[in-house]
Amino acid sequence: MADFPFDMVAFDLDGTLADTAPDLAAALNHALARLGRPTVPVDSVRHLVGHGARTLLRKGLATSGDASEALVEQGFPFFLEHYAAHICDGSSAYPGLDDALDALKARGVKLALCTNKQEGLTHLLIDAIGWTGRFDAIVGGDTLPVRKPDPAPLHEAIARAGGGRAVFVGDSITDADTAKAAGIPFVAVSFGFSDRPAEQLGADALIHSHAELIPTLERLKGDAP
Repeated sequence: MADFPFDMVAFDLDGTLADTAPDLAAALNHALARLGRPTVPVDSVRHLVGHGARTLLRKGLATSGDASEALVEQGFPFFLEHYAAHICDGSSAYPGLDDALDALKARGVKLALCTNKQEGLTHLLIDAIGWTGRFDAIVGGDTLPVRKPDPAPLHEAIARAGGGRAVFVGDSITDADTAKAAGIPFVAVSFGFSDRPAEQLGADALIHSHAELIPTLERLKGDAP
């Protein structure tokens, strides 16, 4: 692996590795309906994801009025129950991803996952989508007392995967801020769930498909966190 600049690559999950918007939208709309509120289009959900399920529900409620903590807490079990039961009905890996992960593994690169999705739901999705054993470390939004953009979850994911020169791949300003706080390079994907154009995330590099990932990483110079 001497010719590769990174010992490990850490990834966000939703909007970075997999398009999970259909199932997140279905769970959100199930919860909103149970609360007597209007549902939201799937495309709208793509711009609401990134800070965990409670924030997603809060943002969904806010599209039609009151989004009090009491309503969020009331609707949260509805969201979780539906999402856990239908976590991979419509979710799928982005094109070219599996080939990129295989190529990284072949080079001896460790793979870590750092997401704000609850760890239990993360494992459910990973297993359902066929990625059991793919990642050397998985850190979810409730693994530690803090979540992204605090850098601690990313540092934890890197440490659990063995440490070394790392890069973070994500799709949102939350991921960009996390990488910056952690002091490691950030690669943004243009096809994710960002609430702003990917070009505005301040990334060290931008890719438009996972087929571009390894050539892009080869052009970056890794710094140990």
